[in-house]
Amino acid sequence: MSTPTDPAFSSIRYLPTNEAYDRWAAVYDTDGNFLQALDNIELKTLFPRFLKLITSPKPWRIVDLGCGTGRNTMLLLTVPDIGEVVALDSSKGMLEVARSRLQQAGDGVGIANIEPGRTGPKLNLEVFDMLASPSPPPCAQQADGVISTLVVEHVPLSTFFAQVSQTLRPGGVLLLTNMHAHMGGISQAGFVDAETGEKIRPTSYAHTVEDVLAEARRWGLEIEEVGEGEKAGIRERAVHGDMIEKLGPRSRKWVGVTCWFGGLFRKRVS
Repeated sequence: MSTPTDPAFSSIRYLPTNEAYDRWAAVYDTDGNFLQALDNIELKTLFPRFLKLITSPKPWRIVDLGCGTGRNTMLLLTVPDIGEVVALDSSKGMLEVARSRLQQAGDGVGIANIEPGRTGPKLNLEVFDMLASPSPPPCAQQADGVISTLVVEHVPLSTFFAQVSQTLRPGGVLLLTNMHAHMGGISQAGFVDAETGEKIRPTSYAHTVEDVLAEARRWGLEIEEVGEGEKAGIRERAVHGDMIEKLGPRSRKWVGVTCWFGGLFRKRVS
């Protein structure tokens, strides 16, 4: 099966983020998004470190903030130490795809509230727009961990970290990944609507690593080390020629550009 390359488009249309993702939902996982592929690769290292850093009593409550189509929600539901997963997104369309995906995978991941009588993590899927709500829903508060991947590009940093700070219990851990500002200064998230031929773009911000670290600290979140030689505890990844086969042909034009960063943060206890 061929992998999509960048499709041609007739014009660019900017939409509110939740509306753009409602329209993107049907093809989000199949349109050759190389940044998502790179995120998946990096999470193989970052996710186990995230779990090791959580020190609160088990079972844990983990929030998938900006869960999209449930890519990371599925991963969380396979962790034995997690008792509850709260998956939040502002896009109803993305949540519907996530709900369908998780229902189909229910037997494999053992979701307790999809089939009565099953043992396994409890799952809550809720529409939540952090731009419109002053605080996270009660079911997401006092979480032991938050995972939020490729989300903060669409939100002002002060809004994002205010929500994360209200979500995490003291000592809780945040796993954060995002499009790097080097890539964000050239392009942004978006897709071509096959029906209209338009390039649809949501609201995007090219947040720098330095700005992310500073704003996180302002809200009581301190960076954790993620590996030897990593700058300030943040992993930064550029696309190299030998990665194209794994990332797909749409990554070819980004060779030499730093496209991704990720890190782990802990909420201060006092």
